[in-house]
Amino acid sequence: MSNFPTQNQPDTPKCVQVCQYRTCRKQGAAEVLAAFRALSIPDVTVTASGCLGQCGNGPMVLVLPDMVWYGRVQPQEVTRIVEQHLLGGQKVKHMLYYRFHPQG
Repeated sequence: MSNFPTQNQPDTPKCVQVCQYRTCRKQGAAEVLAAFRALSIPDVTVTASGCLGQCGNGPMVLVLPDMVWYGRVQPQEVTRIVEQHLLGGQKVKHMLYYRFHPQG
């Protein structure tokens, strides 16, 4: 039996990482980060991250430990991610980053 947390453990705290590297910042990542931080999300940590390696598709948001990627996130869409995914447990399908979550 492993002591390492797995993706299926409901008690694993969630973390939202918002890329703050060059391209994402130019695309409005600071405002996206501010929008997440303005909301009180129980048991969720919101952090600024370095480059997530998906330049040109940002602002990028990564939800851990779910490994769910959202691309081209706009500040006005943050509430939807919080309500539907972080609080409701359902991915926001139309916002999923296509490279890691292909449709179909």
